[in-house]
Amino acid sequence: MSLFPDAEYAARLKVIQAGMAQHELGALLLTTEHDILYLTGFLTRFWQSPTRPWYLLVPASGKPIAVIPSIGAALMGRGWIEDIRTWPAPVPGDDGVGLLAQTLKEVGGPVGIPSHLETHLRMPLADFEALKAQTQMSFGPDHGILANARAVKSEAEIAKIETICSVAGRAFARMGEIAGEGVPLSTVFRNFQRLLLEEGADWVPYLSGGAGPDGYDDVISPASDTPLKAGDVLMLDTGAMKDGYFCDYDRNFSVGQPSQEAANAHSRLMEAVAAGLETARPGACACDLWRVMADIVGGGETTGRLGHALGLQLTEGLSLIQADETELKPGMVITLEPGIETVEGRMMVHEENIVITTGAPRLLSPLAGSELTVI
Repeated sequence: MSLFPDAEYAARLKVIQAGMAQHELGALLLTTEHDILYLTGFLTRFWQSPTRPWYLLVPASGKPIAVIPSIGAALMGRGWIEDIRTWPAPVPGDDGVGLLAQTLKEVGGPVGIPSHLETHLRMPLADFEALKAQTQMSFGPDHGILANARAVKSEAEIAKIETICSVAGRAFARMGEIAGEGVPLSTVFRNFQRLLLEEGADWVPYLSGGAGPDGYDDVISPASDTPLKAGDVLMLDTGAMKDGYFCDYDRNFSVGQPSQEAANAHSRLMEAVAAGLETARPGACACDLWRVMADIVGGGETTGRLGHALGLQLTEGLSLIQADETELKPGMVITLEPGIETVEGRMMVHEENIVITTGAPRLLSPLAGSELTVI
């Protein structure tokens, strides 16, 4: 079953081909999971296997052409792509390069490849050199065409993200079932993933967090087996998925009554989020949101990233940092993620998901309360 109607993909293609015309590109060569998913609906966990390369060629006009291992033909054929060319990968010696070169010659160049921050070429370097030699075509950057198209979500995409945000919200509301004094953090992590699946998530590719008195010292390590103690602040940050789209937000909980430091920190984090919501309007820049939140949580110029864009990837596109002057546009989905030091060596982080509209932003995640939730 396709994730979206064909008209959704056709609209995306129209925007991309307009960009290609502007930059006089004859083709785009896409090799990564999320770029190919965006234009085809080809959703599979098979990307976990690094063995086989996958290619999608976007011509200057007409539908994209899939050049893929034969194992993916049936799934690709259930979507809107009609021209699907396959080889029985893996084939040492020529793992699809000859077929890709032949197809590129039919389509014509110059060939654009996503080449900016957050992109990579998912094919062996030796195969890329062979492709250039076989085609004798010009390869260069895609000028951000694909990233710019993906940055502004359609209403259908926003609905997908809102759905998975709701799933996570229901799971967070059940935290009292799985967390409390004496429960190992690792058990909380495992059971929270179960709650996400029970509430409707397809996958839970990302879950991080931490726990400790007055906050935590790390938000990316795997969970330890240390039991929660009274006075700990517990944070879980989830990147669950539904239909290929991520949510990405966290919630803080106090195990028993919170310390004054933790309560004050939560209050300032929510104040920073409110300032971000007030500033997140079309025409404002990513750095503007960073500034209004950084002014509240402190840290000055050393304050790190306080949010990012969100969609088919947990983080994609713009960053709420001092140096990012990306202008906000209606349809962009971003996170507001202020962090604050509670005591020396401890911090708390809070995150919400929003969509930029023509007026005030719309919350996609259910806004956290003004006080820490006690479990």
